[in-house]
Amino acid sequence: MLEVHQIYKTYEGRPLLQGVSFHVAVGETVCLLGPSGSGKSTLLRIIAGLEEPEAGDVRWNGRSILHLPPHRREMGMVFQDYVLFPHLNVADNVAFGLKMRGVPAQEQKRRVRALLEQVHLHGFERRRVTELSGGEQQRVALARALAPRPQVLMFDEPLGALDRALREQLLLELRGLLRTQPVAAIYVTHDQEEAATIADRLLILHQGRIVRQGRPEEVWASPGSVWVARFLGVGNLLTGFYQEGTIQTDWGRFPLVCPAGHAHQSGERVMALLRPHEVEQVTATEGWPAKVTDVIFQQDRFRVYLDSEHYVFLPQAPRRGAQIYLRLKRSHLECLGGEDEAG
Repeated sequence: MLEVHQIYKTYEGRPLLQGVSFHVAVGETVCLLGPSGSGKSTLLRIIAGLEEPEAGDVRWNGRSILHLPPHRREMGMVFQDYVLFPHLNVADNVAFGLKMRGVPAQEQKRRVRALLEQVHLHGFERRRVTELSGGEQQRVALARALAPRPQVLMFDEPLGALDRALREQLLLELRGLLRTQPVAAIYVTHDQEEAATIADRLLILHQGRIVRQGRPEEVWASPGSVWVARFLGVGNLLTGFYQEGTIQTDWGRFPLVCPAGHAHQSGERVMALLRPHEVEQVTATEGWPAKVTDVIFQQDRFRVYLDSEHYVFLPQAPRRGAQIYLRLKRSHLECLGGEDEAG
């Protein structure tokens, strides 16, 4: 098991990582999700030994590896820009780490052949990497990282340079491949859909701290804070005032359920989450009024904007400028605490 314990790091005099701790089990894929500048890539570099923390520890099976140089940490990394050797062919790129470790030539050939089959590049051994597409180059980079049989495999925005269709295809291939590898994997991205697809567990970073973690479905079901809900884009944030288990908003009063630790006084300003698929259109006597400002078709439904930032999903498209009436499909809204609360 990989353990990251209380890592601190500053950048240009400002805190970048502030006591980050987590673990990754063998066979588990953990995704570090957060906006640019949240410290994701720096954290990877510290784990790999490419940077030093100012405090904290990195342990493998209970033993600190901070004193070990990068090449002795038995870790593989896959980057967005591939970092392949342009003067070497595909097979020699994949075998590079094996040669550095003195693996016998026959074993090199066997591993290279097996890995190229796994990443769907059988027959590409003698091709120059400069002749490959972006997706093929990333497959070569993945095979090269896997060749030395690392204990930890780390990905730093590996699909960021690819177009959407190819990114989705490679993501599914990578998900399947990681399920068969006895490694602890850490995947860094700022893309929520990518994170939900690849991760067994999400760690969301904000201002150098982990502000939410859990399985993807748990985090989406209960973001727990205003910042996480806004970052994930899980729905509408309604501002209102707390009154005896309800929230009074511009659209009316709704029952409110608050998580443990979110106790509020009557009249206190609070925020609640209204998910766009948890409403339905009804008659004027059954719901609250809302004016339609825009309508966008999205596959099997319509995204209906009610003002500059609030929207709902409806099966039929109302007319722009029309007043419609909506009601909740569920019994309550979810409380997210104060507006500036980070987690």
